[in-house]
Amino acid sequence: MLSVEKEGLTVVEETLMGPKDRREREKADVKSKILDAAREMFLTYGYEKVTMRMIAEKIEYSPTAIYLHFKDKQALFAELCSRDFQGLAEVFRRIAGIEDPIERLKNIGHAYVSYALEHPNHYRLMFMTPHPEGADEIDRDKKGNPDQDSYAFLKTCVQDCVASRRLRPELTDVDLLCQALWATLHGVVSLHIVMANDKWVEWRPATMTAQLVLEATLRGLLKEPSHG
Repeated sequence: MLSVEKEGLTVVEETLMGPKDRREREKADVKSKILDAAREMFLTYGYEKVTMRMIAEKIEYSPTAIYLHFKDKQALFAELCSRDFQGLAEVFRRIAGIEDPIERLKNIGHAYVSYALEHPNHYRLMFMTPHPEGADEIDRDKKGNPDQDSYAFLKTCVQDCVASRRLRPELTDVDLLCQALWATLHGVVSLHIVMANDKWVEWRPATMTAQLVLEATLRGLLKEPSHG
């Protein structure tokens, strides 16, 4: 039987879908449209200025249709953040099998930069936009779980680096190390996202800059060879 791809489903699969399945798919499609429009508008106008009515007008739906999916703007923003952070956590999970903690840490850095550059609007909303109070409540149960919490994943890796005794002996504050590494790469990607089109500077590729910064930072954290 001939099977033709159509928006993620083959024509055969779509034909075999029952009314309930089709309604669920249509509901998911509308929800995705709402989220995509909201992300764009939050970044353009700021969270405070955007209203549910504005989002509805953007996708040419009634405000009532928006409220069928989200009870209010805060819930919509929370869902956006939850999805975006989950996407980053999924990227990190692919690195979990690397045994050497230093190599794992390098791969985390590269994966973080790649995610930011591939999803600049996601990144801006996650790390470059003030979040309203309570926006993280939807994911409260994920906090501290390395499989679902990208910061917890980074922290576990840094703990392994400290335990391996390959870092300078005075470097034992795991949260401090995590935040220093995070801030270093955030500086690279946020500068690129905001300033890459500025012709005043002859910008080098963000991946090249991130590679240099990551290597220099890790070199500064590691013991000197003479220390064993």
